[in-house]
Parts: sequence; structure tokens; C-alpha cells
Amino acid sequence: MSIEKEIYVLLTDTGTVFTKIIRSFTKDPLNHASIAFDSDLREVYSFGRKNPNNPFIGGFVREDVSSEFFGESMCALYRCTVSPVVYANLRNQVQHFEQNQDLYRYNLVGMLGVVFNIEWERKYSYFCSQFVATMFERSGMILIDKSPLLVTPGDLQHTPKLELVYHGHLNSYVGCQNNIAAAGSFRTA
Repeated sequence: MSIEKEIYVLLTDTGTVFTKIIRSFTKDPLNHASIAFDSDLREVYSFGRKNPNNPFIGGFVREDVSSEFFGESMCALYRCTVSPVVYANLRNQVQHFEQNQDLYRYNLVGMLGVVFNIEWERKYSYFCSQFVATMFERSGMILIDKSPLLVTPGDLQHTPKLELVYHGHLNSYVGCQNNIAAAGSFRTA
């Protein structure tokens, strides 16, 4: 008998000028999506800023959600139960991205495609929600019934395949995750 695994999707709003611009188009309160392999959010991956102080250089990143960049962020953490095969596939894909991260860039053009409902694929380029949807799809689990090239964080927020486990200030969650994990439950707000 195979034991199912849990994977997490973290949606955040860092309050930067860039996320405010994105929000003006999407109307979604949370506009950044990441994949996390643990409820403590120690292993979080996405496409975003390579340097928190420079919004113009982006690509594949391992995110430190306890950093100052995420300091006042609002967030929603979602849990998804997956088969061991899907979990292993997700791990393998992320490992590939880590080993080849210099190849990958942020897909700003693709984000503009979302605004105009145009699938604008660029080799080695992703925006955050495209990355999350693509990783799940390539791993054998489709989260959203639309092309990953058009998936927004709001789409991820509304899929029934993800279960909300926390909503609120990210620093409140990150600051108490050990207590939450020890208690075996999640706080929702």
C-alpha cells in the first residue's frame, strides 16, 4: 500500500509595486504562487526576483519566506494530497530546475499574455503561477482545467484540488509553524 504525500501551494502578496500592478489586472488579493514541500515552509520554490532588491532580474528561486522581503506579506497556504509518484515527479522536476537555474528566466511576456488571454510560451521562462501549474501537470496531476500559460494565482486559490490550511500574515504563520506542526493542526483565519 502506497502512502500519500502532502505538497503545499503558497500564495502571497508582498506589497511591492510589481504585485500592485499585477493586482490591478487580476483583481486577486494574492499575486505570487510558490510550491512548498513542507508545512514549515523551509523548502519553497517559485519564479520571482533573484535579488529581493532588484525587480528586473528574475528566474527560478528557492524562497526564504522568513526574510525581510516577505516581512509584511499576507498569504494563503494550501495543501494537496498526492500519490508518491506525483510527489517524486515534483521533487525531480524541482531538482532539475535547481541544477539548471542559470537557464531559466522570469516570463514577463507570458504574464502579459495572461492579461490578453494569449498563450505566450517562452523556452526556459516561467512566471510564478505558470511554474506551479506546469510542475503539477508534468508530474501527473492537473490542478486547473486550463493551460498553465494562462493560470493565475487566483485560479490556484479557487481550485477544489487544494485545501486551505492557513490564511493571514505570513510572518505569523512562519513564526509559529513549529507549534502548529507539533499540535498536528493548522490555524485558519
